[in-house]
Amino acid sequence: MRSPYILLLFMVFFSCSSNINQNENCRFLLNVGVNLTIDLNLPQYGVLNFPSNAVYEPNQGNAGVIIAYTGVDYFAWDAADPNHVLQPCSVLAPTSGLTAICGCDDKNEYSLVNGLPLNNGNLLCGLKFYRVEKNGNLLFISN
Repeated sequence: MRSPYILLLFMVFFSCSSNINQNENCRFLLNVGVNLTIDLNLPQYGVLNFPSNAVYEPNQGNAGVIIAYTGVDYFAWDAADPNHVLQPCSVLAPTSGLTAICGCDDKNEYSLVNGLPLNNGNLLCGLKFYRVEKNGNLLFISN
C-alpha cells in the first residue's frame, strides 16, 4: 500500500524541482491576481478587432497588462519587464505590430505572440503570460 504513495511523492518532488531551477533567475515579478474583462465593442479596445494590434491596460498585474491580437488568437502579458526590478522605466509599451519595448536604457524588446525577448540573446526571462478566454465580444483575462 505504501509504494504507490512513495512513487507519487517521488514524481511530485522531481516534477516541481525542475520548475524551481528554471525560474531561479526570473524573480522580479510577483504572482499578482489578474481578473480583467475587455469589451471589444468599446472604442478604447476597437483596435483589438484587427490583426497585429495591442493595447495596454493599467492597474492590473505587476505593471499593467498588454493584450494582443494576432488575427488568429488573443494573448495577454504582464507589462512589467521580467528582466528588470520593477521601476517606472521597466513598464513595457506596445509598439507597432506585435512587439513591446522597455523604456529603460537597454530597450529590451519582446514578442507579444510568444513572450520571448527579441533583441538581446542574454535575457533569461520571457514575459509573464495570462490566460485569455473569448466569449462573443468579451475577453476574460486571468491567471
